[in-house]
Amino acid sequence: MVNMVDEFILYDDMQYTTRDWRNRNKIKTPTGTSWLVIPVRHDSRDQKINESVVSEAKWAIKHWRSIAQTYAKAPFFKQYKDELEAIYLNPGSDYLSLINHRFIQFVCKELGINTKISWSSDYTLVPGKTERLVQLVLDAGGTEYLSGPAAQDYIVPSVFADAGVKLEWMDYSGYPEYQQLGPAPFEHGVTALDLLFNTGSEAPRFMKSFASSDNPA
Repeated sequence: MVNMVDEFILYDDMQYTTRDWRNRNKIKTPTGTSWLVIPVRHDSRDQKINESVVSEAKWAIKHWRSIAQTYAKAPFFKQYKDELEAIYLNPGSDYLSLINHRFIQFVCKELGINTKISWSSDYTLVPGKTERLVQLVLDAGGTEYLSGPAAQDYIVPSVFADAGVKLEWMDYSGYPEYQQLGPAPFEHGVTALDLLFNTGSEAPRFMKSFASSDNPA
């Protein structure tokens, strides 16, 4: 998704929700998929993502140990090992948003993605869930908005239409398979690190965003 837009806004002014993708991801192990979860302190129902901090200091060591053990035999693991290990062993912050930002930067760099990444706090936020998204697009000088499919539960398409902003939905289906470690079947819903460790510089060939030059603003 980051590679399909001109500007990717990290929307961390919104409410933090548990059991979501913001603090966890999957890896494929010899016995199936396994969650890697960053433990986060959840102090209040109204807590924002950018207010969320990790609650266990050793999470990064545990994650890196799991990744190293799982992918040690992957064809390109050594290519990324040193830099990724350094990030894990020195996350640079206890705030979840800043930790995620650092990992996003690493993945984008290795995939050759040069999209501008900004924060919602860089903009003036207006009331209303859909209205706020529309205003972010307009303030960024955009004409189109690419959304994850889960947002269909609350986005009001007519608000985008009235503002002259085209609304598009991300389609996660139809991705080609690559040679993964471990037993069949192929697992699509895992970390992008799985793609990098298994395909190296060929990773963009397995991403739909690199197959299209029509990137929405």
